[in-house]
Amino acid sequence: MRFEDLQDFIQCYNPQNRHVRKETWDSESNPNGRWRKFTYEELITRDKTSLDVFWLKDKSLIDLDNLSDPKILEAAMTSFKNVTEKLHIY
Repeated sequence: MRFEDLQDFIQCYNPQNRHVRKETWDSESNPNGRWRKFTYEELITRDKTSLDVFWLKDKSLIDLDNLSDPKILEAAMTSFKNVTEKLHIY
């Protein structure tokens, strides 16, 4: 990570005057905005009041909504287990 990578964050963070910060996220006009504020009510209603908030999806991750049929995955795991047993890999 380089200093240049943080320029957008520094500009949005506005360390000189944090009271005039403006979020770049908007549910309709900019759903990929990287700067978003949350109200106390939004945070307190989260499971275990976690501050681990995410609204952007990492496109490099697997699409968890479209996984293969569990039977296919189970068969693959069984095959893999058989191979590792034959190779004596534990």
